[in-house]
Amino acid sequence: MTLRSLFLWALPVIALLASLSLGSGSVGPGDVLALLSGNGSDEARFVMTELRFPRTAIGIVVGLALGISGALLQSLTRNPLAEPGLLGVSAGSALAVTVMILMGSDSAAITTPVAQVGALAGCGLVVAVARMQGPGRDPVRLILAGATLSGLLLSLTSLIMMADQRTANEIRFWVTGSISGRQWEELFATLPSMALAGLTTALVARPLASMALGEHVAVGLGYRPGRVQFLVITTVALFVGAATALAGPLMFLGLAVPFIARAIGGPDIRRTLLLCLAVGPTVLLLADTLCRLLVAPSELPLGVTTALLGAPLMVMIVRRHRMPTL
Repeated sequence: MTLRSLFLWALPVIALLASLSLGSGSVGPGDVLALLSGNGSDEARFVMTELRFPRTAIGIVVGLALGISGALLQSLTRNPLAEPGLLGVSAGSALAVTVMILMGSDSAAITTPVAQVGALAGCGLVVAVARMQGPGRDPVRLILAGATLSGLLLSLTSLIMMADQRTANEIRFWVTGSISGRQWEELFATLPSMALAGLTTALVARPLASMALGEHVAVGLGYRPGRVQFLVITTVALFVGAATALAGPLMFLGLAVPFIARAIGGPDIRRTLLLCLAVGPTVLLLADTLCRLLVAPSELPLGVTTALLGAPLMVMIVRRHRMPTL
């Protein structure tokens, strides 16, 4: 293993230690070390076991899910700007969860499948609208359809929040994106669907690599592009629905993680997916740690930080991949 590879896989460990050691409260690295040596205070023990451990574990899972989802969508559409937040996946998931809370249910066991159905519906709607003007996978048309419908779905979410004060109080902080205050039960509720999505990701990696050479090549190798597309969209819906149920809609993470992974490992989707296992949790945990430190003793919503970090990256990608002008 090269020094570069060792450094890359050391980054998640560094991000993990930072997430466990740093926070907006008074418990710092010294308190964590004392706790590990058996001399920690009750406050440090409570903060670590009840707050930071589940928060960090959820951050790892959400980072994996959104990073892999972005890589799958970008490979499928051959569009470096494709990501769950821009293709209606996150917005559809958020709307579904908002409607569920409006109807009086907020069980973790129900939230995850509802969020996944909303993610699948949002992504399917964007793809259908993008194809109304003709066949093909025009990246500009897909992004425009995704941005328009995402805005519409998020507007509906806001209208529901305005119409019902109880729903607004329960969902206001969640809808901006956050993993603060999440518990183990919420994570455990998402694990079965995450495992299924991981299995389908392994199944579609090779067909996606073949489709990068052209759909005719993929057909010649025995793959069916239509079936691969269905499996990818379903996998993305499972990942993003579970991630949204845990952390709310997070913009740009699914854009940044695959971009970084491709910059390190090249365009092969199989290598990109593998690197997303390291890059995704690293980016999310570092962003969440910044949320705690920037305005301590308060915290910034995670969605605000990911947007601030991701928006300049999106501008850079657009400048690099010039879109055709009208």
